[in-house]
Amino acid sequence: MEKIAVIGLGLIGGSLALELKKIRWASIYGIDNNPEHLQKALDLGIIYKKATIDIVTDVDMVIIAVPVNTIPKVTLQVLDLIQDNTLVFDVGSTKSEVCKAVAKHPKRKNFVAVHPISGTEFSGPEAAIYNLFSDKVNIICEQNLSDKNMVNRVVSLFESIHMQTVFMESAKQHDKHIAYVSHLSHISSFMLGKTVLEIEKDEKRIFDMAGSGFRSTVRLAKSNPKTWTPIFLQNKKYILKSLDEYIKNLETFKKLMEDEN
Repeated sequence: MEKIAVIGLGLIGGSLALELKKIRWASIYGIDNNPEHLQKALDLGIIYKKATIDIVTDVDMVIIAVPVNTIPKVTLQVLDLIQDNTLVFDVGSTKSEVCKAVAKHPKRKNFVAVHPISGTEFSGPEAAIYNLFSDKVNIICEQNLSDKNMVNRVVSLFESIHMQTVFMESAKQHDKHIAYVSHLSHISSFMLGKTVLEIEKDEKRIFDMAGSGFRSTVRLAKSNPKTWTPIFLQNKKYILKSLDEYIKNLETFKKLMEDEN
């Protein structure tokens, strides 16, 4: 039976654990620094058994699904402990910091930098669901620095949960594109929600009046700030550039409105 360790049992880690339990003959060992999350994941049947990081010395695969600001440290800890044939991959939405951290590690080839682009506005083990990843895109960065067999194992895994994998040579290239297509949209949602609440004050009244367009646009504003703050800070360079361009377009639109053009 395949042994898989999942470190971080929130939306992404928990949902992956559910999928892998369903499609593979595997024992899922859960690791989380929040004891309540760990117990909840066990109670919900997301994991087979609670564990500590030492379990990675005796597993076939390690999935790192912790907040992005802790991924580099955790990944290095895992690489220090694993066997030569153990696959390790993270699922963070920024890639530059973790790729930089592992660049010179003796077991760099065991690591694959992965970003499955999927999610909801919810967090924690309770948010884990089946089919979260179906028909979505998975990105692998710097595949040439990973062992070919490790990359193939990752591609096969995500194909089995109905994701299409695309490759990006550079972690920086990934972070730049994701700043525009993902991170900027979250910021827009946060700020739209904040702007409306500051004017209307009464959240219930807002949603009583609002149509589906507003609801879908601000859905992301319900996302956990503890998850997104580290993402924004790690990808600060590219997010600031995307914000500059977005604000410029908003100012242009405002000017056209003022001029009735």
